[in-house]
Amino acid sequence: MDTQTVAPPSVTPTAPDGDRWRWAWLGVGTVLWLFAVHGRFDIAVAAWLSPVFLLRFVRTGPAVSGLLLVWVASALAGVFWMVETAVPMTPITVVGIIGLGTLTVLPYVADRLVTPGARTLVGLLLFPAALAACEFAMTLISPFGTAFGVPAATQHGSLALLQVVAVTGPYGVGFLIGWFATVVNHFWANPRRAGRVLGSFAAVLLALLLAGGARLAFFAPDGDRVRVAGISPDTSVTSELRGAIGADVTPQQMAGRDQAAVRAAFGKVNANVLTRTREAAQAGAKIVMWSEQAANVLLADEPAFLGQVAAVARESRIYLQAAVNLYLPQAPYSANRVYLFDPSGEQVWVYNKTHPIPGLEFYPGGDGVVPVARTPYGRLATVICFDADFPELMRVDADIMIVPARDWAEIGPVHSQKAQSRSIENGYAMIRQGEFGVSGAFDQQGRTLAAHDHGGTDQHVVYSDVPTRGTATVYRVIGDTFAWLCMAGTVVAIGLAVRERGARRSG
Repeated sequence: MDTQTVAPPSVTPTAPDGDRWRWAWLGVGTVLWLFAVHGRFDIAVAAWLSPVFLLRFVRTGPAVSGLLLVWVASALAGVFWMVETAVPMTPITVVGIIGLGTLTVLPYVADRLVTPGARTLVGLLLFPAALAACEFAMTLISPFGTAFGVPAATQHGSLALLQVVAVTGPYGVGFLIGWFATVVNHFWANPRRAGRVLGSFAAVLLALLLAGGARLAFFAPDGDRVRVAGISPDTSVTSELRGAIGADVTPQQMAGRDQAAVRAAFGKVNANVLTRTREAAQAGAKIVMWSEQAANVLLADEPAFLGQVAAVARESRIYLQAAVNLYLPQAPYSANRVYLFDPSGEQVWVYNKTHPIPGLEFYPGGDGVVPVARTPYGRLATVICFDADFPELMRVDADIMIVPARDWAEIGPVHSQKAQSRSIENGYAMIRQGEFGVSGAFDQQGRTLAAHDHGGTDQHVVYSDVPTRGTATVYRVIGDTFAWLCMAGTVVAIGLAVRERGARRSG
């Protein structure tokens, strides 16, 4: 048998000049991967090109050593992401990121071990399906959600492309990136016979871009809007608070402090956000929300403080969501909560953060039930900061999603961009107020309605006019069906390839 008929045109297990060039492919792919992890220094096109070169490297040399080196590249990309976003390098976070990086290598494993000898269609679609499936698996098992390893957010500048997530969730973008890698590699190995493959991919990508552009142009949100204000405490008062109690005091240490002195220090910040709330209402805001843990409250003072919040909501005739760092006298010593009050001063909900950040936040998470309330301004819902990195939690039937957040300078823009995808996926507007980061609002198609960088100013009140009516999306209705299909397709393709290879050997 002619051995050239065994391997399909799309896969070249060993290239004659592979030893000369394959190290260049590894180097280029690794460097590009550093700029495709959705950090501060991302380059959108790098997310498309990195797997092209890494797939070429893996396909043109020994399997074991090649895959091991791609794993090293993934670990470097993970560590680089931690450095550029200033994520604290605790044992939990470092091990977690490297573990997630291992998952991102599995599509290369599947491609290298299965596609040689398989049909061209498998060589083209197994890798993208496995890529989407592994992204989905990360969100199921990882305590970091989509914070790392899901490339959809790297394309935040291309709203037309991002509209696909309204059908597929974030995993559709990863599938397209993986498909692009296999198509280019097919052309690389067989330039004379790749016209149909290139044409098919180009037609699908063009159709998606046209559909996304048409959705943005012809189905933009219309109708009523509501003025929303996001509020973070003034920088001057938070600086004064840190000077009074210290910058790195833990909740447990706070429990041992003089409570009268602590109460007085907290009171200045709390009074500040209440004052800014009244001013926002006077400026026309009908919904006011605070950034995560904007107010600091001792457990004994909670009823009195909430009474003040209710009074401001009632007097100003607004919906007011207060975000509180509640200090407890015993373990776990703190709770991360938000309380929504309606214009009559009645409490609508209390919500505890569902996903504390692993290694950084040590209170127990909430029950994972996202509250939704019907109002004259549409259905309001809320989560807190890191919760928005979990697509399943965010799949809520709402019109406006309120997201109090608390970031740091290096991760602020990145975290805000990640939240943008949730708006498109679920068809609701989002207001995200992030102390120490980037605040703003998105409509249900991902357009930026307002933005504010916390650095460089003292006052942090962000106004946005937000659509009061969301839209139903395919993703919100069918959930992660696309991701499950990719997972099932990966398993089936592997099974068929193994069976075909076994039949060929026995024949």
